[in-house]
Amino acid sequence: MNKKSSQDNIFASPLSEIVDFVFDEKVVDVFPDMINRSVPGYSTIINQIGILAQHHAKENTYLYDLGCSLGAASLSMRHHLTKDGCEIISVDNAQAMIDRLDKILQRDNSKTPVQTLCADIQDVEINNASVVVMNFTLQFIPLAERKNILAKIFTGLNKGGCLILSEKLAFSDADENEVQIELHHAFKRSNGYSELEIAQKRSALENVLIPETKETHVQRLKETGFSQVSPWFQCFNFSSFIAIK
Repeated sequence: MNKKSSQDNIFASPLSEIVDFVFDEKVVDVFPDMINRSVPGYSTIINQIGILAQHHAKENTYLYDLGCSLGAASLSMRHHLTKDGCEIISVDNAQAMIDRLDKILQRDNSKTPVQTLCADIQDVEINNASVVVMNFTLQFIPLAERKNILAKIFTGLNKGGCLILSEKLAFSDADENEVQIELHHAFKRSNGYSELEIAQKRSALENVLIPETKETHVQRLKETGFSQVSPWFQCFNFSSFIAIK
């Protein structure tokens, strides 16, 4: 029998040492609960990714979900797609995530094929793509390497194809940045996280998840070559963009 997701209590007890956050088996077991209680608007983003993918997908092309975790975006695309000859390629560098996603896909009867791949997204070739999704993925990539990844995606997208990019944001104004962080923490408190959990997870992510400003994302996407870049969702310091080649 496949494991069911359980409640996230990874940071509920005091830790003698807080190490950098990793997507290991422990995180996989609680990931759906963790992400829905931690990211404002996550379910809305996931549902709309499916709608956006259906609108932009072309027949006989690939749709990529880079940093797919348990495949929420992949499944949303799969459940919305009606175009013939499409295939979804779901990539994550955590074997535990891919193993669990394979089990999830076995229970899903949608017709669009999904290929799962455990690999670093920087090593994955993008080709004949009509849609590429990076749903809270780029923020975990070293800053100096982000533009190269976007350039590779741009090259692999067909003309008119789109990149859907969701990210946690920073704000250039220090006061606004603090307000948005506190609103995010209030959201987490409202979902049952304690002050200890919030503080310990923030420390674990400090050197792993590096947010950037909305302006930085838009400018870099335009510099990469995307003709249209539109922020289509924002709740507190979480946002999603669509960029069209």
